[in-house]
Amino acid sequence: MCLCSPCLLQSEKEKDVISAVSSSSKLFCTLLERKDLFIGKLPGEEEALSGDAEEKYRIFMRHRYNSCVEVMLELLGHEVHSIKESALCCLMKFAAGEGQHPLEDLDWSEHYSFPRELIQAVVGRLLSKTTDNSLLISRFQEFLEMEDVRYYVMSSIRENVGKVMDKNKGAVAPIYQSNVFTLMSNISMPSQESELTNFMEHKRVFERMWLGFLKYKLPSSMYKKVLVILHDSILPHMSKPTLMIDFLTAAYEVGGAISLLALNGLFVLIHQHNLDYPDFYKKLYNLLEPSVFHVKYRARFFHLANLFLSSSHLPVYLVAAFAKRLARLALTAPPTALLIVLPFIYNLIRRHPSCRVLIHKPSTEDESMEDPYLMDEEDPAQCCALESSLWEVKTLQRHYHPDVAKAAMLINTPLSEQEDDISEVLEITAYELMERDLKQTQTKSIPLEFETASQLLKGGDVLGQHFCLN
Repeated sequence: MCLCSPCLLQSEKEKDVISAVSSSSKLFCTLLERKDLFIGKLPGEEEALSGDAEEKYRIFMRHRYNSCVEVMLELLGHEVHSIKESALCCLMKFAAGEGQHPLEDLDWSEHYSFPRELIQAVVGRLLSKTTDNSLLISRFQEFLEMEDVRYYVMSSIRENVGKVMDKNKGAVAPIYQSNVFTLMSNISMPSQESELTNFMEHKRVFERMWLGFLKYKLPSSMYKKVLVILHDSILPHMSKPTLMIDFLTAAYEVGGAISLLALNGLFVLIHQHNLDYPDFYKKLYNLLEPSVFHVKYRARFFHLANLFLSSSHLPVYLVAAFAKRLARLALTAPPTALLIVLPFIYNLIRRHPSCRVLIHKPSTEDESMEDPYLMDEEDPAQCCALESSLWEVKTLQRHYHPDVAKAAMLINTPLSEQEDDISEVLEITAYELMERDLKQTQTKSIPLEFETASQLLKGGDVLGQHFCLN
C-alpha cells in the first residue's frame, strides 16, 4: 500500500513520483477490474468496523482509491510537466476502468455508467486560473477522440465556465480563459451524423459550450483567436449559428483587425445562414480610416472588403459612399496603399455603372465649388457621395510617384469591363516598391544616323555625301 500513499507520490524526486503513479495506476485498475472496490454509496471507514472481512477490505480499498485520485488531481498542478502528464494518463485510465466497472449502483434503466465526477474534476484542474496548461491540454487531446469523453468534457467545461466567471462577476480572467479556449479548440466535432451515436445531442452540447464561453468578455487577444477558427471549427457544428451574433457584435467593438474579422463572421452568417443584419455595411464603412493603410492587416482588410462589396446588387448610394471615402483617404495614403486603392475604386465603378456619375458629373455655372460629401458622417446613406465627384483621383494624377500618377490617369479614359486583379498588389511593401524603382532597366540603343557610315574617312566623295546628309 505504500506505493499509493503520499510518501512516494509526493516525493521530491521526479523518478520516484512517476514510478509511484505508474504502480498506483496498475494496482487500482486491477482492483477495478476484479471488482475489489466497494460499489455504491461509500460508508465512512469508522462505520465499516462491523461486518465481514471481505466487505471491510472493499470499503478500505475504495477509500484508498479515492485518496489516490485526490493526490493524482493535485499532481496535475505539479511544476514538473512529466509528472503532470503521468498523473493525467493515470486518471484517464481510472476513468476508463470506472466506465467498464462502475463504482456506483446502476439504475434499472441504465446500461452504462460514465465517471462524470472524475472527468469534471480533471477538467477543473486543467482549467487552472493561475497556470498556463496549454502543454498538458495538448496531451489530453488524444482522450477527446472518444465520444463519451468528449461529450462529458464539453458538459464539464460549460458548467465550470459558468461557475468561475459568475464568481468572478464576468471580469476578464486571462489565464483561465486562455486554458478554456485551448481545451475547447482542441475538441474536433465530426461533421457527419454517421460518425456519432448521438449526433444531435453532441451538437447541442457543443453549441452550449461555446455560447456559454463567448457570452463573457474576453481578453482582447483572444477575440482574434476565436474569430480565426470561427468559420471552420465552430459555426459548421452549431444548430443555430445565428446565435453568435451577440459575440460578433461585441467583437466588432474591440476595433482594428478584430472588428474586421468580426465583420467577416457576420458576412458568413448573412450569406450562408440568412442573417438579417442591416448595419453590416455601415460598420464596414466606419472601419475606413487613415490607419487602415498603415497596419499589418491592410492586405486582409482590402481582400475582405473586396469580397464584401463584390455583389452587383448593392445600392448605388452605398457603393458611391465607399468609392468616395476611399478617394478622400487616398489623398494622405502612402504609394503602396494607393496602388491598391485606385484599382479598388475602379472595380467598384465597373461593377456598378451608375457610379460613373462620380467621374462624368455635369456641371453648371452657378455650381458651388464646395464638395457636398460629408466625411464625418457615419451613415453611408447620409454622406451625399452621389452629389460629389472623384476629384481626389484627378489630384493624384500629379502624385510624386510615377506608378501612382499613371494609375490615377486611367480615370481619364473609359474603364474596361474587366476588373483589375488587386491580389497582385495587396502584399506589396514600400521596400519592394523602392527596389522596383531603383532596378536598372536595359536601355535600348538610340540610332544616331539614318544610314550607317562605313567609309567616312576613306574618300572625299563619301565624306561629301556625309556632309550632305547633315
